Amino acid sequence: MQEVTIFGIHLKLNPIAFTLPIGNGWDIYWYGIIIATGFVLALIFAYKNYKRFNLDIDRVLDVILVTTPISILCARTYYLIFDGEKLESFSDFFGFGNSGFSGLAIYGAVMGAFVCGLIMCKIRRVKVLDMFDLAALGFLIGQAIGRWGNFVNQEAFGGPTNSSWWGMTSENVRSDFLLNGYDPQALAHPCFLYESVWCIIGFFIINKFSKNRKFSGQVVLMYCVWYGFGRAIIELLRTDSLMIGRLKVSCLLSVVVCIASAVLLYVFLKKYNGDKNEGNYVPMIVTEQENKETESNEDN
Repeated sequence: MQEVTIFGIHLKLNPIAFTLPIGNGWDIYWYGIIIATGFVLALIFAYKNYKRFNLDIDRVLDVILVTTPISILCARTYYLIFDGEKLESFSDFFGFGNSGFSGLAIYGAVMGAFVCGLIMCKIRRVKVLDMFDLAALGFLIGQAIGRWGNFVNQEAFGGPTNSSWWGMTSENVRSDFLLNGYDPQALAHPCFLYESVWCIIGFFIINKFSKNRKFSGQVVLMYCVWYGFGRAIIELLRTDSLMIGRLKVSCLLSVVVCIASAVLLYVFLKKYNGDKNEGNYVPMIVTEQENKETESNEDN
C-alpha cells in the first residue's frame, strides 16, 4: 500500500488487486489487469473495424495471438539491453519475482510486434500495411490504458514541476528525487498521464482520418509521427529513462521514428495527390500476394 497525492487528491494505492489461493498465494497485480484491459479493448476495436481495412478477422486474430507473447518478450529484451540489469538465473530474464513479470519497455514491444506481425502476415497471407494500419489504432488504445498501470505502480513519472499543486508525489517519487538531487517534497510530472492523454487524443484524430485514408500504411505512419513526437517530449521530463551514455534511448528513437515517418507520409501523400486517379483508393506499396490476386482477377 502506498500513499499518493496527485493534483491535491490523496489516494492509497495497492498494486495487488487480489490474491488467488494457489500455493502460498498467487498475487494478481493491477498492472497486469490494466494491461489486459487495454489489450481486450484493442481486440474489440479490431473486431468491429477489420472490414474497413479490407482484412479477414480469422487471419487477423492468428497474427495477433502469435505476435502478442513475442512482443512481450521483446519488451523485456529491450529493457535488459539498455538498463544493464544483471541476470543471475534464466528466470530473471522473465522478471519473475515478488512483483511478477517486470522490467518492460514499450518500444521493445512495438518493434517486436511489427517484426513478428510482418512475418505472421506473410505466413497467413494478410495484407501487411492494412494490418499495420489497424494495429496502430489498437496500439493507441492499449498504450492509453496501459499507462495507468504505471500510475498504480508509481513509476514513469518525471522531474519537479516547480508548482505547488500541479504534479504528484509518493514514496517512490521522494526516493527518486533524493537520488537525483531534487527536493523530495517537490511534486513530479505525472508523465504516465501525459502519455495516456496524448494517446487518447491521437486515437480519435487518427481514427477519424483512417475512415478516408488515401493509401495502405497511411494510418501507421500517422501513428509513428504522432506517438514519436509526443513521446520524445514526454521522455525529456522523465527521470527513469533508459540511457546510452547521456542520451535517452527512447527520446532519440522517438525523434528518428517521427522524422522518418513524417518524410514517408509526405512522399506517399504527394504521390497519391499526383495520381491521375485522384479520389480513388490507391495502395502505395503493392505486395507480391496482391499482384497475384490482381492478375487472377484479370484472367477471370
